[in-house]
Amino acid sequence: MLDDRAKSLLKSLVEHYIADGQPVGSRTLSKACGLELSPATIRNVMSDLEDLGLIASPHTSAGRIPTARGYRLFVDTMLTVQRSHLGTHSLAPDQPQKVISNAANLLSSLSQFVGVVVAPRRTTLFRHIEFLRLSDRRLLVIIVSPDGDVQNRVIFTEIDYSQRQLVEAANYLNANYVGLDIEQVRERLKMEIDSLRTEIASLMSAAVTANSEVLAETGDDVIISGERNLLSVSDFANDMSHLQRAFKLFEQKAQLMRLLDVTGRAQGVRIFIGGESQVVPFEDLSIVSAPYEVDGQVVGTLGVVGPTRMAYDRMIQIVDITAKLVSNALSHHK
Repeated sequence: MLDDRAKSLLKSLVEHYIADGQPVGSRTLSKACGLELSPATIRNVMSDLEDLGLIASPHTSAGRIPTARGYRLFVDTMLTVQRSHLGTHSLAPDQPQKVISNAANLLSSLSQFVGVVVAPRRTTLFRHIEFLRLSDRRLLVIIVSPDGDVQNRVIFTEIDYSQRQLVEAANYLNANYVGLDIEQVRERLKMEIDSLRTEIASLMSAAVTANSEVLAETGDDVIISGERNLLSVSDFANDMSHLQRAFKLFEQKAQLMRLLDVTGRAQGVRIFIGGESQVVPFEDLSIVSAPYEVDGQVVGTLGVVGPTRMAYDRMIQIVDITAKLVSNALSHHK
């Protein structure tokens, strides 16, 4: 545990470093922290903070910078978020995809970093399903949703089915699974698989898998806005390898989605600091994120991705406000 003096110095050091990006020396800290401490005393405290892994000395500089652990302690115990001075913003109720896109743009423009929104997961209800035999072990699955949307998918099976078996399986599925979404069907299948005849069970499993693949391919699951903002961040501009790692993350949307999906299981704003765990494996990037809701149910996640040296208090406000705006816009869109 840190005493109050050490906490005050660490808080001043982190705030000073976030503000100007330069390693902070004991002389600067003695002026900034407001404590009547000699430079020698401050150097001793900084040495203790360094031994605890909360700050580090870059290269041969006499100053110190926060580590991931230092940022985490600052964010968890010292950060105070003032009332918003972000002005008035709104997201009009509209088509969900447009709300999501506008939210990503808003996050980017307010933060001057990268805005990311994980779109709501689509659930598809069955109204009707058919299997058509195309050739040996090759079938066409036709799935019709309640609103008339038709999804077609060619699947390959381990054995060859007759058209009679395909009709029987489709009839069973239409009689017992209409009105359920794909996850409910998957769960029911797990429980009923032993009692179903082999050909019906395997065809139904194939249909569920095919429909999941169709859903995965429809639309962008992750909307990203403002990647070019990182070009003007000094932390990245001075080291192209940092920038390349960041852009690689944005290209690998699946990884970014996994990072943000962690937030969907929690309420409120969460902060993932680069390098402190495998959640954000890049030391130079941090994510501030929050879930958003439709009619009180969490359906997705949004956030800001930027340098570890960011104004966390401001990012918390931006993400929190945008999450509320998205929740409101989607809940009022009928």
